[in-house]
Amino acid sequence: MTSSASSLPRSTPAGPFTQKMREELTPLVVKATTQFLNEQARERLKTALDEDGKAAKDDVKEVVPTSPLDFVIEDDVQGDIVSTDEELEGYRIVQAIVCSEVFANRVIGRDSKTYFAVLLDNNNRKPIARLWFNRQQKYLGVFDENKVETRMPIEASEDIYRHAAQLRATVKGYLAAGPSESITPHTSLTDEGRRRTIG
Repeated sequence: MTSSASSLPRSTPAGPFTQKMREELTPLVVKATTQFLNEQARERLKTALDEDGKAAKDDVKEVVPTSPLDFVIEDDVQGDIVSTDEELEGYRIVQAIVCSEVFANRVIGRDSKTYFAVLLDNNNRKPIARLWFNRQQKYLGVFDENKVETRMPIEASEDIYRHAAQLRATVKGYLAAGPSESITPHTSLTDEGRRRTIG
């Protein structure tokens, strides 16, 4: 019996599914789902590596696992924040748009219960966009020079491209304001595409 199974109630009560039951079972379901998905990913990776390893055994020196996700989940004490594929796609679109102004590694996503924030330098004071995708009508939150958010209704993640100019202008505004809020120097792109250090 696994540890997940041992923490389940001994008997399943007959009757309606109550909020208390939901609160008790939600963390277990999230944990079980995460464990299942991790096991599936490991199996697929192992199979792929075994097949590739037979073909090019001498070429492989060392495999270092890295996480392709450069976002954080905020306030996820009970594991109830799940970044959807659509949120991640929207984040990647915003990141791709503003790469004309800054390097991609400076554009960080931060998920919360109500929205997915896209920030410059993982700084709450430098929001680039907010993805309000947790409801039937989806919105893209864009910011003006005073950091006032305007929610633009969108149908799909691809609609974010329509607001590319505003997203770039927001990032340009943070860069023009200077490194006053930044603790460490950061590298950005100049108009000529060369690297320069700010800070």
